[in-house]
Amino acid sequence: MSKKTRHEPHEEHADESWLIPYADLMTLLLALFIVLYGMSSTDAKKFEEMSQAFSSVLTGGIGVLDQNSFDSNTKSFNNDNPINKNSSEGLMKRNELMRREQENLEALKKRLDNYIKDNGLTTQLNTQLNHSRLAITISDNALFASGDAEVKPEARKLAKAISTMLEQFPDYEVVVSGHTDNVPISTSEFPSNWELSSGRALNFMKILLLNDKLDPKMFSSTGQGEYHPVASNSTSEGRAKNRRVEVSIIRKYQEESKTGIPAINSTSP
Repeated sequence: MSKKTRHEPHEEHADESWLIPYADLMTLLLALFIVLYGMSSTDAKKFEEMSQAFSSVLTGGIGVLDQNSFDSNTKSFNNDNPINKNSSEGLMKRNELMRREQENLEALKKRLDNYIKDNGLTTQLNTQLNHSRLAITISDNALFASGDAEVKPEARKLAKAISTMLEQFPDYEVVVSGHTDNVPISTSEFPSNWELSSGRALNFMKILLLNDKLDPKMFSSTGQGEYHPVASNSTSEGRAKNRRVEVSIIRKYQEESKTGIPAINSTSP
């Protein structure tokens, strides 16, 4: 009688084939979250390096991690993403430029103040540095005869001194503005205070630009008439303060307001 071979029953194993797609899914999810993090980062260089690393790890240059796609996305990120403008690196650079500009304008103000003091012009000139500009205010009687826009011959020395100091700031915008009191004027040459203030600003700017080291494209003149007073027009002293020419060196870097909107340049003190 032949013996029958008896086989022990095999232990059943759970089907683990699901682990393969699950692992692929986890890998893709990990890559997705890292890519999203990279897109929120402000360092485009690191973003590109990260994309290259993942492209080499995930075989075949998978879809969104394709290098060509990253090249175009990175360019778009640099140009259009407003967060990039507020990157820590960008803010540090801007703050450093603002600091240097502040030091330069303070140095110019000091030179001007010394010139004013040394030449006994403290009653006719003053300077003011604020968040938008460095303003040099010149009383009208230091430059013009009453009701006239022709610069006095003796005032040309002052204009030359100012223009020489401005040589150190060739890339700054300079605005020359004329101001009057509220006493009406009506002559054949100046029908109103608008024309008088405009003519005074233009003539003084022309003398500044006799210095060929200054770039005319950085200069402009404007007449403000009687509409930007710095004192009351009800007294003779106040009207004298309002009759003036202002030379403003406009800041290139200005602090932003609390709303995040850059402060607007102002031509009034």
